[in-house]
Amino acid sequence: MFLRVSTLVLFAILLCTAATAQRRGSQVVDDSTRNVYGPNTTKWITEEDLFYDRNNYQAIDTSIRNYHRWNYVNRLNNTYKDLGNVGTPLFPIFPVLEESIGVSTGFRVYDQYFLTEEPKYFDTKSPYTRMQLIWGGQGRAMTRIEFSRNINERWNFGFNYRPILVDKQILRASKGDRQTISHYYDAYTAYRSENNKYQVLLNYRRIRHSVVEMGGVNVIATATDSTYQSLFEPNITPKLTEASSVQLQNQVHLFHQYRIGNGLQLYHQSDLGKKVNTYKDNIDIDPASYYDNQVEVDDTPTDVSDSTRFSYWTNELGVKGKVGRVFYNGYVKSRAYKFRYKYINQDTLDTPLTDDEYYLGGRLSYEHDSLTHLTAWLEYLDGGNYRAEATLKSKWIDAKATQLLSRPPFIYNAYRGSFDLWNNQFRNTFTTQLEAFGKFQLGRVFVSPGFKFTSLKDYIYFKEDTYGGTSQTVLPVQSSGKQELLSPELRFELRFLRNMYLRPQVIYSTFLLNDDDALQVPELFVNTQLAYENQIFNNHLEVQIGIDFHWKSAYYDYSYDPAIQQYYVQDQVQSPSFPLTDVFFNGKMKRGRFFFKYNNLVQAITQSGYLSTPVYPGQRNIMDFGFELLLFD
Repeated sequence: MFLRVSTLVLFAILLCTAATAQRRGSQVVDDSTRNVYGPNTTKWITEEDLFYDRNNYQAIDTSIRNYHRWNYVNRLNNTYKDLGNVGTPLFPIFPVLEESIGVSTGFRVYDQYFLTEEPKYFDTKSPYTRMQLIWGGQGRAMTRIEFSRNINERWNFGFNYRPILVDKQILRASKGDRQTISHYYDAYTAYRSENNKYQVLLNYRRIRHSVVEMGGVNVIATATDSTYQSLFEPNITPKLTEASSVQLQNQVHLFHQYRIGNGLQLYHQSDLGKKVNTYKDNIDIDPASYYDNQVEVDDTPTDVSDSTRFSYWTNELGVKGKVGRVFYNGYVKSRAYKFRYKYINQDTLDTPLTDDEYYLGGRLSYEHDSLTHLTAWLEYLDGGNYRAEATLKSKWIDAKATQLLSRPPFIYNAYRGSFDLWNNQFRNTFTTQLEAFGKFQLGRVFVSPGFKFTSLKDYIYFKEDTYGGTSQTVLPVQSSGKQELLSPELRFELRFLRNMYLRPQVIYSTFLLNDDDALQVPELFVNTQLAYENQIFNNHLEVQIGIDFHWKSAYYDYSYDPAIQQYYVQDQVQSPSFPLTDVFFNGKMKRGRFFFKYNNLVQAITQSGYLSTPVYPGQRNIMDFGFELLLFD
């Protein structure tokens, strides 16, 4: 059904663009009937660039480099992991900073499917349509439909639609037996007045991301099975068959500004949205022994249905402007929020379930040229929380320093579900992160050495342990010490034999401090690509043919608790190192791109795979195919 809907949408867009082309007639072609519209006449810009008054419109990307990296783990350069199938919960390999210094839900495992799809704003000379279809093996599919057009030279609108439909990779009954069903869409518009004094950006975004939770697999490898080969046997079965998680998220975003002069602009930004997380299971079918023995909602639960809901309305008022090469900004911001648990009817938190937050902040940016920016940002939240950030981008070095004192997310402080209950009053978390990377071109070699340093104090995380007075085994805890992680990194690109490229990335991580063993990070992390890139057949076909290689050293990786949608620290199952190797062929003919990709070549040879998460088998050896068409009339 969903594929039929996608096909109908594609057909409707083709009809609209064809009809538009007929109406435009000679406007679409020049005197030689050659289409004059294309990627260079359709340009886009981000809201950040518009905010900073950077005229940074960019042409549409038609490069085929890494076009085969279509799933989110690959798109995020393997710095995130999932549960072994497209669309399943994501978690960062290395520590990441909080998005907000104020309160948040703490439900993050599906956020990247929403955050990475933020719309861009276009300036088109003709209607622009992008259609991408990806058919992965074993029923793994994703479609991307993008449409944008100018109503006039000052007013643009567009929309994006992206369904992800992925079959189960374990105990798949038949074609269409889905594990992931995700529908994301947005609609946006941008307008500026004739005298360019007033500008408005408006978008609406929504995603409903549904995943069948399998809870890992039933075969637990023995101590002598260091490769966990038994987890990849054909008759393997999941621990859960009826469980499912859903994240529903939507947001209306408004940004508008009035330009008094280059040195003074007034602006207002508003965000109205909600985020709902649910978990369901049927204990008449799935084994109740999978969960902790704690029963919090019903003495004899059968139909498990837990949910949380977070709604918010944020408004920011400010002034900004540019004096010479210096950009300045000052603002006040308020956020009204309401958090609701299905099974908590009263406020048991130190942080109230309904409240207003008030912020004060400002930015300064020095732009030496189009490549060199030095930006500082300071934000203060009433009550003492703050965020201080400085960023340098230049031809020779990129660097960033961030320090923040942030409030604990709601799920760490209190939760009540069918099998889980806790009530805490955790302290604010203090985080410092420094990173710097050099950029040097030495003939055919590009070298980028650098490092990232992360320091945590009063860090909050989930941990598997034995807790007195309760049968629960996974609970949130706050470290009484500090964590300091230093990760030197080397990236480079070597061109040789004219059209061959080698692109390795190596990260070595060492703990200066890791009190309570609160962080789990692999000592070595390696990404490498070897590729042939050229234009062949009299430049009619552009190709990139190569191998992607990813490897991490063995370590005790984070495990996953589906009932609370959280990854947690464990020391029972060690994820072994594994040479994950993908072979790919990317091509482009005129305005069409395509790829073929064979996943996990090593498993095809050894019959042994890797663990994406403890007791969750990773992506097996399989073939993927995708193609894309761009239309400009």
